[in-house]
Order: sequence, then structure tokens, then C-alpha cells
Amino acid sequence: MRTAFELYLVRHGLAEERGDAWPDDAKRPLTEQGMSRLRRAAHALARLELPADVVLTSPLVRTRQTAEILAGGLSPHPPVINVDALAPGGSPTAVAVEIEKHTRRPHVVIVGHEPGIGELAGWLIGSRRPLEFKKGGICRIDVEGGTLRGGGVLRWMLTPKILKALKR
Repeated sequence: MRTAFELYLVRHGLAEERGDAWPDDAKRPLTEQGMSRLRRAAHALARLELPADVVLTSPLVRTRQTAEILAGGLSPHPPVINVDALAPGGSPTAVAVEIEKHTRRPHVVIVGHEPGIGELAGWLIGSRRPLEFKKGGICRIDVEGGTLRGGGVLRWMLTPKILKALKR
């Protein structure tokens, strides 16, 4: 395990509603509004000079779209990698195994779903409770030392409203 990671956890943006139009939840895409908000968020993150060496994402369509929009807004554009452990029902331990595969990449963006992304954040900082992520929200957790579980420190958390204000 590397000695330090900056982890940026992101919940996917606004997606189409479940129902007859999207019977397969895995294929539900982002809405136009969701994509637009994420482009603005990516611009705000670029202004903050957010470093990103790799983007790990759930393979579901809405998270993959979120990851690609964020990666496309950063410079240089980091690679986007599907990680099955980030799909709904995945465990923080399985995600940690995936993070540890990227020890040469200290700045890792992780795009997932609720409640999993909030549970992962809580697990990383040693909280008994998950953190609550709004759609398109992001946080930074720094992990130093030899363990991901409980070894992290929450540095900041940005809601979509804060990201919108940063773009101005």
C-alpha cells in the first residue's frame, strides 16, 4: 500500500427516473440537466486545479457518464476505469482493493452511487455513519499510512450548490 492518497469521491449526477422508459436500472443515463450541471462542476474543479491521475467508476451508464464528463473537464484528462465493486451493492473493502491497484497514482477520483459512496466515505474516515452525498456532490479524503479503513481524513465536501457558486 502506498503511503498517501488523495481520494475524491463523487456521486453521479441527475439521472433519468426509473420506470417504463428505463426498465434496466444499469442503463439509466444522466438527464440533460444532470450533464449540464456536471460540466459546470468539472469547470469549477478545474479552476481549483483538482489533480486526478485516474477515475474509477461504477460500470452503470449514469456513473460512467459522470466520470467521463469530470475527466474531460480536467487537464490532463485522466483515464476512466470501470470498477464492478462500485456498482450498487459493492463493499468498501472491495473498493479498497481496487484503490490499492493504483499505488503509483496518488490522486484517485471515485464515482459511485448512494448509499455506497457515502458508506465508503464513512468507512474511509472511521465513522460509524455514512456521509450523505447529493447528486453530483464531491468530497476529498486524504489517506496516509498503511490502511484505507479508518485511516482517512475528510478535507472538504462540496455540494452541487457550492460547486455552482465556484464556477462564477
